[in-house]
Amino acid sequence: MSYIRAGYVNDVHLPLMTEGDLQQLTHLNLAFGHVLEDEIVISHLKHIDVLRRIRGQYPELKLILSVGGWSAGGFSEAASTAEGRSKMAASALRALEELPLDGIDLDWEYPSYGVAGIASSKADKQNFTLLLRELREALDRKGKETAQHYLLTIAAGADQYYLDGTEMDQVHPLLDFIQLMTYDMRGGFQVLTGHHTNLYTPSGDLFRISADASVRLFAGAGVPLSKIVLGAAFYSRLWTGVPDRDNGLHQMAASTGGYGPNYTELAENYINVQGYRRHWDEEAQAPYLFNGETFISYEDEQSIEAKCAYIREHALGGLMFWEYGLDRTGNLIAAMTKGLRDN
Repeated sequence: MSYIRAGYVNDVHLPLMTEGDLQQLTHLNLAFGHVLEDEIVISHLKHIDVLRRIRGQYPELKLILSVGGWSAGGFSEAASTAEGRSKMAASALRALEELPLDGIDLDWEYPSYGVAGIASSKADKQNFTLLLRELREALDRKGKETAQHYLLTIAAGADQYYLDGTEMDQVHPLLDFIQLMTYDMRGGFQVLTGHHTNLYTPSGDLFRISADASVRLFAGAGVPLSKIVLGAAFYSRLWTGVPDRDNGLHQMAASTGGYGPNYTELAENYINVQGYRRHWDEEAQAPYLFNGETFISYEDEQSIEAKCAYIREHALGGLMFWEYGLDRTGNLIAAMTKGLRDN
């Protein structure tokens, strides 16, 4: 079986991509296109020349434009009318002509919710389906002209709220695969320390979310397991003012879990140095750091290995990560490749 090994790369980090790393990926999501006045815009992207070079050197690598991201609006407005949906689909086709792309990824965070400060509506639930259908039909028409299948994917929130805000039973047939954002599952909204990208829910955790729980939710909503792509995080979540009990795990902190060091910084300055000790939660299949006062949840080679084993066991589509520029060691991509080598 061939597994998806996908990664998101911010446009500013595109020039950093090495030959060795590019060879290990099957799909590359370029972040981000924006939605402005019902259309996908790409004029702000700075390294289209690099994307073209990558296309020439790695013709088998699927290049996908990811549209949206946290606090990126315009979706609800575009999806709310037939004209808006048509304009967005037409702009997606223009992007395919202007960039060397194999598809479009929608990262609307999130349909039916305005938590990121963007416009939202109860009608988003149905309109999201209509928007994806418009995009799917447009991409298929384009594909008939070029004898190519263009990919349509989404980045999906990993918990029940996302399913409540969408019509997943109608959405998944329109998509090639769904990239579950199985990270940030605890962090900026909680003062209780814990794992933000754990595979399983450990005993004593008040928050029951995990990658496994997310897979079960989406499978229960009708999504084929082969279309589910798990997410891995190349960054950490950090809590301060943590009581020195149980190595800081599941403790009420003085802060919420804001963004912590990326993996490059963790490997250089945090993991088993400067008083930080690495711990492994066997139940959660996730690592964490604690120095007696600060708790850090992160991803490493061992947790990625565990996710890859889970993907194989359950015949999922593959693994994706956010974001390339946050790991300059190359260790995490290598762990993904090792864990998901083709049979």
